[in-house]
Amino acid sequence: MKFLRGVREEMKLVTWPSKKQLRHDSLVVIETAILFAAMFFIMDTAIQALINLVIR
Repeated sequence: MKFLRGVREEMKLVTWPSKKQLRHDSLVVIETAILFAAMFFIMDTAIQALINLVIR
């Protein structure tokens, strides 16, 4: 029970982001994930093409 009281007290001290900040941060995460996915796709395709050239 002491643990749960401690958790409750700590949760009162949490500063939650506003809807605007949450939306902005979520978009940054989504954009970054898309950017990395595109980068890895391009790198993978290029490496695969180079390997195919070497093998032939």
